[in-house]
Amino acid sequence: MSSSTPVSSSTVFYALLRRDVRVARKELPFFLVRTIMQPVLFLIVFGFLLPKMGFMRGGYQTALLPGILAVSLALSAIQSVALPMVQDFGWTKEIEDRLLAPVPTWVVAAEKIAAGVLQGVIAALFVLPLARLIMGPIPNLTFVHAGSVLVITVLGATAFSALGMWLGTGIAPQQIGLMFSVIIAPMMFFGCAYYPWRGLDAVPVLKYLVLVNPLVYVAEGMRAALTPEVPHMPFLATVAALLLVTAIFWQAGLRSFHKRAIG
Repeated sequence: MSSSTPVSSSTVFYALLRRDVRVARKELPFFLVRTIMQPVLFLIVFGFLLPKMGFMRGGYQTALLPGILAVSLALSAIQSVALPMVQDFGWTKEIEDRLLAPVPTWVVAAEKIAAGVLQGVIAALFVLPLARLIMGPIPNLTFVHAGSVLVITVLGATAFSALGMWLGTGIAPQQIGLMFSVIIAPMMFFGCAYYPWRGLDAVPVLKYLVLVNPLVYVAEGMRAALTPEVPHMPFLATVAALLLVTAIFWQAGLRSFHKRAIG
């Protein structure tokens, strides 16, 4: 009788991740169109056309760019995890093949979140040069704090990928449209992506209500790192908030995935 060598969880994790990366590479044009279309349209209208027409001050571009990066990152990370989860559990049942792997179910869920993180980072990095191309020179833009930008990008992508796992495993396929209209759209418009959080001093109630929105901390962290001349939250406060949000969504996402997998 021959004994088989046990396969480690890390080996299975990286094998699944390599497969998802290979699939994403083949679908890269569709992935980019899906995730950057809305941010690019906002860049064209609010970052180029309206300032050219004189309806907005040129300084608005400085406040807009970090928020656009946050939106691109968030949309990509959520969609890259939530939509495949809805499809795999609801229609194709492809997730059943992954669940047969000799690892705990949380490893499979963690790999899907990691794949979403990679795609969120790619989307943000792709939008940044596009923004510079569309809007032209951006006042007070600096890359001195590139390390801080990377920290916010990775934390934000992880938080929204975990949120995508929670939503994708908790929403029925026939209700997926509600995710965009009831959750995603309000999150984008009240996430301080198109205006600084400090600008809400004029509406004090809303200023504190939006703090439940994780996008606020990504957008404000990007402003602190990329355009520090624009009023923003303290950088360490955005990092602490994102760590807390990531921990909450991570636990909720893994729990929801496990419940759906054994159900």
